[in-house]
Amino acid sequence: MARRHKEQHRLETIGWLRAAVLGANDGIVSTASLVIGVASAHTAHGSIVLTAVAGLVAGAMSMATGEYVSVSSQADTEEAALVEEQAELNADFPREQRELTAIYVRRGLDFPLAKQVAEKLMAHDALGTHARDELGISTTTSAQPLQAALASACSFSVGAALPAAVAALAPESAVIPAIVISALASLAFLGGLAAKTGGAKVGPGVIRVVFWSALAMGVSSGVGTLFGAVA
Repeated sequence: MARRHKEQHRLETIGWLRAAVLGANDGIVSTASLVIGVASAHTAHGSIVLTAVAGLVAGAMSMATGEYVSVSSQADTEEAALVEEQAELNADFPREQRELTAIYVRRGLDFPLAKQVAEKLMAHDALGTHARDELGISTTTSAQPLQAALASACSFSVGAALPAAVAALAPESAVIPAIVISALASLAFLGGLAAKTGGAKVGPGVIRVVFWSALAMGVSSGVGTLFGAVA
């Protein structure tokens, strides 16, 4: 009995990988920058730790809320499109069949075969077929607001936990360099991992994330120092 061959493509991992890395990067960069800014203002160690924890919680909730609202809007748009498509199917089924046949012809099928495929698929699931091949909506890509919100909150929290832990464990005099080193090292690892998994060059991915993250921390430090001197 022949074993079934299942092809694996890196493109299949891009969606979840991008979301996970983006959330973790946001958690590291925003929390580390926040803590560095507060620490640069010569704040007490206890306040620095409190700031890190507050940044973690607030950032995770913000990510979850933003993702939920965004994906809910996408889900509403998809639902409205499906309702409209069902109305079109009810109003003129043959016309929708011709429309689907034209889609398959544009994709390379001969007209007789395209017509036969359209007829067979629409007899099985007319709305599902049009949703997938005309609208680009499928069960694997449809919007899931709660799932997206939870994933964003979790990935952000995982990233933010690093600078929060460093802020709590590092001596007060070494908080800033400890957070900078640990954050940039973690971000370089995540950037390299994302690039390698996606099949891209590791070097540019690492340099990109490290440069912009260091810039964000540097600006935050400058602002903290400025306000600390004024206070």
